[in-house]
Amino acid sequence: MNQTNNVMKTRLIYHLAVVVFLGSVLFSANDVGPQEPWEVPTKYKKMKNPTDPEVDLSIGKQLYNKHCKSCHGKTGLGDGPKAAELDTPSGDFSLASFQEQSDGELYYKSVIGRDDMPNYEKKIPDEEDRWLVINYMRTFAK
Repeated sequence: MNQTNNVMKTRLIYHLAVVVFLGSVLFSANDVGPQEPWEVPTKYKKMKNPTDPEVDLSIGKQLYNKHCKSCHGKTGLGDGPKAAELDTPSGDFSLASFQEQSDGELYYKSVIGRDDMPNYEKKIPDEEDRWLVINYMRTFAK
């Protein structure tokens, strides 16, 4: 009887340890927490997009597919194949809260970046190309 109790206690301790371990792994993996507000300098907020959103949309799409799709997804929902690896959410470009931002705000966030969002000043060196990506991102509005 004593041996049976010891086996049961050992199994119980083992199972509890597994539950605690899995719970801590799941909790820490999903504990991204609220993202800090992204402060955009006034200079960028007031920037005007010098490109025509109807012209060269295909170039913006090509650049988006090359540089952005892996994290932000094919349709800008933040569901790209690399999104799960990020410490911060990659955002949903179809949401009104995203689309309500000025072109300058989107430019700053897309080109300058922060945290998991890399800086693209060297990767997309042409100023017009950067704006064309912003134009393409606007096509994801619901």
